[in-house]
Amino acid sequence: MAQRDYYEILGISRNADETEVKKAYRKMALKYHPDKNPGDKEAESKFKEAAEAYEVLSNPDKRQRYDQYGHAGLKGGAAGGGFGGGMSMDDIFSHFGDIFETAFGGGFGGFSSGTGQRRRRVDRGSNLRVRVKMTLEEIATGTEKKIKVNKYVPCESCDGTGAKNGSSFHTCSTCRGAGQVTRVANTFLGQMTTATTCPECGGEGQVISNKCPDCAGNGIVKGEEVIPINIPAGVSEGIQLKVSGKGNAGARGGIAGDLIVVIDEVKHKYLERDGQNLIYDAYISFPDAALGTSLDVPTVEGQARVKIPAGTQAGKVLRLKGKGLPSIDSYGRGDLLVNVNVWTPKELTNEEQEILEKLNNSENFVPNPGSRDKSFFERMKEYFK
Repeated sequence: MAQRDYYEILGISRNADETEVKKAYRKMALKYHPDKNPGDKEAESKFKEAAEAYEVLSNPDKRQRYDQYGHAGLKGGAAGGGFGGGMSMDDIFSHFGDIFETAFGGGFGGFSSGTGQRRRRVDRGSNLRVRVKMTLEEIATGTEKKIKVNKYVPCESCDGTGAKNGSSFHTCSTCRGAGQVTRVANTFLGQMTTATTCPECGGEGQVISNKCPDCAGNGIVKGEEVIPINIPAGVSEGIQLKVSGKGNAGARGGIAGDLIVVIDEVKHKYLERDGQNLIYDAYISFPDAALGTSLDVPTVEGQARVKIPAGTQAGKVLRLKGKGLPSIDSYGRGDLLVNVNVWTPKELTNEEQEILEKLNNSENFVPNPGSRDKSFFERMKEYFK
C-alpha cells in the first residue's frame, strides 16, 4: 500500500520551518498518544505514523532526499520502513523523549511500555452532568439532542501545554525530573524510605518556565461546545447516559472527563407511564357504555380508534398491543392500556331525572355482576400474570 505524504500527515506546508514541524508533531503526538487512547489501534498507528514523518522532516539531509525523490529517496536509509513498520513505542520515546518533555511539561516524556522508566501523572478533567428533557414521543423512537455545554477546553494559544509558545519548560530542581521525592526517616525499626509526589511540579518532573498568559499555565480555559447526544429509545426518568471524553478538558494535555446525561421525562398531557406500558383514562357516557361506541385515544404515534362494546362496565381495561414504549435493550414493546370510566352526571334536568327513574325500575337496570364479572384489581392482576 502506498505511503502517505509526510507533510500531509503532519498537516503542514512543504516550506514549513523547523519550529512549525516540531509544533505540528507535538500536536499530533498529544492527540494520538496511546496513554490518551488506550486500546485504540488506529490511534496507535497514527501516533507511529506521525513519529515517522517527524523523524524524516526534522532531519535536514533526510528531508532534502525526501523532497527530491519522495519515499524512494529514503530506501536503504534509517527511515526505510519507518516507525510504523519497524520500530516500537519504546524506540519512539527513546528517540524523541526530549520532544515529549519540552512539549508537555513532562506530560508524555518519560513514558515507556515496559522499560521501567518513570510514567508521569496524567491529569484527568472532571466529569460534567447535564439534564436532558425527553417527551414520551421522543422516548418511543429515540432521538439526537444537541446541547450547548459550558466547560473547560484546551487552550489554543499553547496547544493545551500551559507554556508560552508551547515549549517553555525546565526540569524540576526539587525532584530532578523524577516526579517524586524520597524521604528517609530513622525509626526504632530502622530506616524507613517513603516516596511521595513532588510538591513543586505535582509529579510531572517538569516546571513551566514561562506560563501561557491566556490560561495561566493550566493549559485549559473556559469555553463552550455544542455536543450531539444520541439518546436510545426506551430511556426512563433518572437514567444516566455517559458520553466519553466530553467533560472538562484535563490540565496540560491531560485526558478529558466524561459528560453524564441524566434523563428528565416530561409529563404527558393524557398518558401515564408504567414501565413499558402506557395508561390512558377514557371517559364515556352512560348511554355509550350501554349501547356501545367508538372513540379516538391518544398514543405516542398519534390517534388510535378503539371500539367500546355494548354493556361495557366502568373499570374495564382495553389493551392496545404494541402501542406502548420499547425496551431500552430492544427487547419487546409495551402496550397501551385504556381504562374505561363511565361518567355519572352531577346535575340533571327534570326531564332527565324522570327518564332515569323510569329506567331504574327496569329489570335490565338492576345491578347483577354475576360470577364472571370481576373487580378492576382482579382483572389487572390477571392481565399482568
